[in-house]
Amino acid sequence: MRVMVALALGGNSGDVRTHFNRVLSALEVAGVSGIRMSSIYVTAPVDCPPGSADFLNAALTGYCSIPPLELLALCKELERKAGRPAHYPPNSPRPLDIDIILYGDLVYSDASLTIPHPRAAVRRFVLDPLAEIAPDLIFPDSGLTVRELADRLG
Repeated sequence: MRVMVALALGGNSGDVRTHFNRVLSALEVAGVSGIRMSSIYVTAPVDCPPGSADFLNAALTGYCSIPPLELLALCKELERKAGRPAHYPPNSPRPLDIDIILYGDLVYSDASLTIPHPRAAVRRFVLDPLAEIAPDLIFPDSGLTVRELADRLG
């Protein structure tokens, strides 16, 4: 069964745009279809060490049949290939960050993955790019759309 997934992309070190393009290609190779990517947004770092560079952020949607934990493993592998170490200080600069925001209407949580992403609904740098390409996507835990959540942030 294919479901719509929504991912958030970010990075603030190295050639972030190239990393984003590699993510698109790798997802296509993995069988994700109908991929749509938002514009790239430049955003100030949130909760990062002083002097951190601005982030580039984007969102993408697509249809996949990759189980959620396998999709997470693919995202972590793509981050590693972009130069992000497996273990790093929280909120440190990074060449690539990929978060699974939504996976169909799944509500799921274990030690390694929570869907919907637990902080997505309060992060403008996630909601604005996602609203550009999928404003009517519903967060199944709240029943609110991406646009409604973004509007709540003011």
